[in-house]
Amino acid sequence: VQLVESGGGLVQPGGSLRLSCAASGFTLSSAVMRWYRRAPGKERDWVATITSGGSNTYYPDSVKGRFTISRDNAKNTVYLQMNSLKQEDTAVYYCHADVPGGNDYWGQGTQVTVSS
Repeated sequence: VQLVESGGGLVQPGGSLRLSCAASGFTLSSAVMRWYRRAPGKERDWVATITSGGSNTYYPDSVKGRFTISRDNAKNTVYLQMNSLKQEDTAVYYCHADVPGGNDYWGQGTQVTVSS
């Protein structure tokens, strides 16, 4: 099982980025997928959730209305569209999968830096 994030980088405040999480070794459509982030010196924060059917999404207030999680089961990929980025969104972003049977998996993370 492997999760590989990509799409991070340096962006100015107010800009946008789209992160991708490519999954292998399991059927993405059966998993609840989440994005988390960890800013320097801070605890890991939950950022977004999408259910296995893809019909329900959830966000904390800090990103609601700016971030959108989606999935393409045919491509075994989950996305995080991030708009109106703020400096406080700077963090390493991680993809997480909860698969049937009780196992869960993490990606290696991708750095997002919001700075002028």
